[in-house]
Amino acid sequence: MCGGLASALGLHTPQHNFVFIYHLGRLTSYCFAGLLVGLIGFWFAEFLGLLNVLRIASALILILMGLYLAGWFNGLIFSEKLGAKLWRHLRPLGKRFMRPQNIGQAFLLGAVWGWLPCGLVYSGLLYASTQANWLASPLTMLAFGAGTLPSMLSVSFAGSTLSKWLNAPLFRKASGTTLCAYGVWTLVQLAS
Repeated sequence: MCGGLASALGLHTPQHNFVFIYHLGRLTSYCFAGLLVGLIGFWFAEFLGLLNVLRIASALILILMGLYLAGWFNGLIFSEKLGAKLWRHLRPLGKRFMRPQNIGQAFLLGAVWGWLPCGLVYSGLLYASTQANWLASPLTMLAFGAGTLPSMLSVSFAGSTLSKWLNAPLFRKASGTTLCAYGVWTLVQLAS
């Protein structure tokens, strides 16, 4: 879903510098959402004493993200269904700014885009919540968003050529395997 939107934004942009503003808005939404889940994670860790449970959950989420990215298991679809409820309310606002006339409208479109139902984003948010910190959680989401920039910008500017390479099965499987390995490593560290 994100790839199609990124491609459409690149095509409908009167000036290509708007594309960067879209992504700035998207990353701002990710950081804001990271702040919210960080505060929830803090509450779980401080008041319920569940920090280790959150860490185990984060390792499992990394493994699920890796499996999802590699195309081996689509277990994250449930999170997209949950996010679709919020998206129904934000979608009309996004449509209103689909052809922005200025930088402010481009930023708002990107900010709305940041709430698009996406299993990887929501998994990133679950992972960010395990940081249990009002600063570390938004920074985790900023890092997540920055990691998506090469793919999203390539789709916006280069269209399908570079996108095909980034979405190639070998690239996706290698990326997914890396996430799975990090999740397993995290579980091993927690067990020792």
